[in-house]
Amino acid sequence: MLTSERKRLILDRLGRDGRVVAKAVSQELGLSEDTIRRDLRELASEGKLQRVHGGALPASPGVADFATREAIATEGKRAIGRAGAAMIEDGQVVILDGGTTALELARQLRPNLRATIVTHSPSTAMALMPHQGVEVIIIGGRLFRHSIVTVGAIAAEAIQRIRADLYFLGVTGIHAEAGLTTGDIEEAAIKRALMAQAAETIALASSEKIGAVSPFLVAPVAALAGMIVEGGLPEEKLAPLAHAGVAVTRS
Repeated sequence: MLTSERKRLILDRLGRDGRVVAKAVSQELGLSEDTIRRDLRELASEGKLQRVHGGALPASPGVADFATREAIATEGKRAIGRAGAAMIEDGQVVILDGGTTALELARQLRPNLRATIVTHSPSTAMALMPHQGVEVIIIGGRLFRHSIVTVGAIAAEAIQRIRADLYFLGVTGIHAEAGLTTGDIEEAAIKRALMAQAAETIALASSEKIGAVSPFLVAPVAALAGMIVEGGLPEEKLAPLAHAGVAVTRS
């Protein structure tokens, strides 16, 4: 079997089963595990999967640049944003993440909302400008241009002084076993810090992120109070997360 044929088979298995086990593929094809692992390494370098111990899981398209991500699942993100905005009550202190889905949530807030929103995203802060009843607090730090959020020691120190009711979390991967993941180690650390300062964390989960994995762990899915997903997602895609005890809200 040609290398291209093996890689196509691996990606087909990944799409069908949601995971690939190197040993099983090697036995099926009568090839060495080293050969299959080399194929997995090359596919991972192309961004087509995420290698894990023993095999691979789907890679998240959410690690693309901000402009590219804005064009992915736009209607779904808008619906998730509306559902998240409806959860915010007057008088609350809410942390709103960076990213394209959080940006939609900011745009969907009701005009008469009176709350405090904390964010480390300049883009999210700008989207909040029309809401006169919303006090906006921006966390400073080094700008991580890929996601247009602040990271680093300055941001981490400022976060320690916040006590929030809710944190709307954006990640690039949500997987029942691999957890909540993202593509940058510093960004993952800031997200953990924000989670620690909120009474509840709600993940904003557009369809391309569910079942996908990125290189850096933020937290296990058990750390969530819930997640908001698109209304039309099939039950089988959400079943592993529901089985892990995650409360799912359909938008």
